[in-house]
Amino acid sequence: MIKTDIIIIGAGPTGLFTVFEAGLLKLKCHLIDALAQPGGQCSEIYPKKPIYDIPAYPEILAGTLVDNLMEQIKPFEPGFTLGERAETLDKQEDGSYIVTTNKGTQHHAPVVVIAGGLGSFEPRKPMIPNIGLFESKGVEYMIKDPEQFRDKKVVISGGGDSALDWAIFLADVASEVSLVHRRNEFRGALDSVEKARELAKLGKIQLYTKAEVKEIHGKDDLHAVVIKYNDEEKESTYVETDFFIPLFGLSPKLGPLGNWGLEIEKNAIKVNNAKDYQTNLPGVFAIGDVNTYPGKLKLILSGFHEAAVMCQFAYQIINPDKRFVMKYTTVGGVQGFDGSKKEAKKEVVQSIN
Repeated sequence: MIKTDIIIIGAGPTGLFTVFEAGLLKLKCHLIDALAQPGGQCSEIYPKKPIYDIPAYPEILAGTLVDNLMEQIKPFEPGFTLGERAETLDKQEDGSYIVTTNKGTQHHAPVVVIAGGLGSFEPRKPMIPNIGLFESKGVEYMIKDPEQFRDKKVVISGGGDSALDWAIFLADVASEVSLVHRRNEFRGALDSVEKARELAKLGKIQLYTKAEVKEIHGKDDLHAVVIKYNDEEKESTYVETDFFIPLFGLSPKLGPLGNWGLEIEKNAIKVNNAKDYQTNLPGVFAIGDVNTYPGKLKLILSGFHEAAVMCQFAYQIINPDKRFVMKYTTVGGVQGFDGSKKEAKKEVVQSIN
């Protein structure tokens, strides 16, 4: 069982920044996320999408924001359980909680923070009748380990950043990469589109545009897909493949969190915004896009503010006999759990005597 001070459900920007604010209070954090990497939607859906409302950054790519947050929290050595969904919440006699994932991993802490953005994410699946028979048998909805596709034939469907980025990356890993999109124009970053088209000219990616995967075939494992074109006069293409990866984005849902006894309003978790962003369950907080209260703004910077306030009250739950005096980082610096110390250089004022 993993024991920590704060369990954070959701490793998006708000969850990651919570690690920093908690670290300033000498509190350890462990994050749980159903996605295979930290960053939430910023990493999974639009890593190359520019964000304009982060203070001090006139423009920053979503993926770069995540990279910066990961660098910022590194001194506080957070733990991660990735690729697993928080399934159950069980309150203990002492008021602490055990959170168990869908794979049976247990986490124990006195404080639980739900920072799951819009909830857990489920892949949007294409309307192919027998696709469920081949899930984990050649059909994958996200890429956790690229080496799984080493020297294999891969067909990717989608027209956004995720589909483009993975097609480009796997061009140097897989033996064959096909990219299928129902339009001729892609919705991803311009440089990614240009790179994919250049790789297509070099024969490293096979592009199928104005087309969709409509059939999948195989016996025990996936063997081939059938690509049909929007132009009905154009003949369908039968493509042998080891993997079919439809990347049509993720659908946000509260999922198992909806069964935890939390007060829900319009698919969001109600919190006390007048004080600490605590839910109706003592010791369980909700911050970021997953919560709701009068005047709520679903912005990343709002989540950062909520994380800072929440951590102050979490400290009181974890250390009821201690009094914390807030110190500004400009004065006290940042003391990491790894022994690192960041602080402003002190000016030396010499006497004129």
